[in-house]
Amino acid sequence: MRSVRTLSAIDSHTEGMPTRVITGGVGVIPGATMAERRLHFLEHDDDLRLFLMNEPRGHSAMSGAILQPPTRPDADWGVLYIEVSGCLPMCGHGTIGVATVLVESGMVEVTEPLTRVRLDTPAGLVVAEVAVSNGRAEHVTIQNVPAYSHALDATVKVDGLGEVTYDLAYGGNFYAILPLEQLGIPFDRSEKDRILKAGLDIMDAINASDRPVHPLDPGIHSCKHVQFTAPGENGAHSRNAMAIHPGWFDRSPCGTGTCARMAQLHARGELGLHEDFVNESFIGTRFTGRLLSETAVGDRQGLVPTVTGRAWITGMGQYLLDPDDPFPTGFVL
Repeated sequence: MRSVRTLSAIDSHTEGMPTRVITGGVGVIPGATMAERRLHFLEHDDDLRLFLMNEPRGHSAMSGAILQPPTRPDADWGVLYIEVSGCLPMCGHGTIGVATVLVESGMVEVTEPLTRVRLDTPAGLVVAEVAVSNGRAEHVTIQNVPAYSHALDATVKVDGLGEVTYDLAYGGNFYAILPLEQLGIPFDRSEKDRILKAGLDIMDAINASDRPVHPLDPGIHSCKHVQFTAPGENGAHSRNAMAIHPGWFDRSPCGTGTCARMAQLHARGELGLHEDFVNESFIGTRFTGRLLSETAVGDRQGLVPTVTGRAWITGMGQYLLDPDDPFPTGFVL
């Protein structure tokens, strides 16, 4: 075999959504913080993301994480989250996948019945508590970075849809949240093409007219997720179809999206602190979220959220690049 690039990985899925965890072959990305490393990676090493996420090694809804030495002394590992749309500041399902991989591969010291994994992410420190039995990660609870409600009842004009009303919330990424029935589209997987197009059009319109920016980190900005909620649910239980740039659905309920949804519901008086919130994905898998306490996010009222979910290891191996491969960064069809 010939290869000019060799990367070791452990693949997993979190409630249906893949996380390809890169365990070797990258080296240390320059930067004093994981946020700086994310920016350096985007500017200088994005070909690596494309190599791993695009076909033929990935697919149109691929997601992953690159392990790094932490930049802070209170963390076990640093994590850079990658997917087909770019590098996220934080990824909930990816963190559950990373924590599961670290425990089951022995890359952290494991204690039963609970192993605590502290991850240095571009969005800040994220703590994952892994319930462990006989070496198996049964489920993972992550304490995410603070979430907050960015706007309620905002409106935007969207070609083909007219004026759309939405809420905007942050849970590690920005999310536009609105009931799908507002658009007159049934909440059904047979309507996925119409739902996805509507989501992409809405996020484009929001970014063109009122692009959100995080109050503490201007490097975190833009809406690349639209969370369409299903009819007939209440504040304690929700189901969503999560449309994501550049054109795919989250297979999991979405970890950071669950945090944003809880912040939105709390702002509307529909979800209190210390109440379980069940969020269901487009394919029927579930996360359970909870708001622990209030905090500040700049001049905004923030909330400390947790999300609990499960992940399973699906494979492990090496990804190679032959010097004559005509697709060194993969391709998109």
